[in-house]
Amino acid sequence: MFLFRRSGAGSSARLRALRTLYWSFTDQSTPEARARRLLREWLSPESYFEVTGSHTGRRYRIYYGTVSNFVQIDEAGQPETRWCFVPERALAAGDVMLAQKIALETDEMSVLARANRISLNLPRLHRVVRRAY
Repeated sequence: MFLFRRSGAGSSARLRALRTLYWSFTDQSTPEARARRLLREWLSPESYFEVTGSHTGRRYRIYYGTVSNFVQIDEAGQPETRWCFVPERALAAGDVMLAQKIALETDEMSVLARANRISLNLPRLHRVVRRAY
């Protein structure tokens, strides 16, 4: 493996570099990090999914997050209605977004029947929670 001598010039710098490399590797292999990598492959350059509903042909935008993160878009491309629909299990945000995308593209009416409609005037929940901490 790696051999580092504790004595000598630069040994502490090498140990710090190795520790940083180790932590960056473990951070990149978490479920959340893997979900973010997969998510980046599917997102638009503006960082959201643009989805067309399977039954009505309505357009939706799914933003990063797990709660109240998708909106129905009107003809002019403006947000019309915000919705909240999440899987039963707790998943990483990227996985939730992909599940929402697939659900809207395959069974839009079932999704909207289960989803909660949320006022556009309320801030998105993940922004509120992030500010509180």
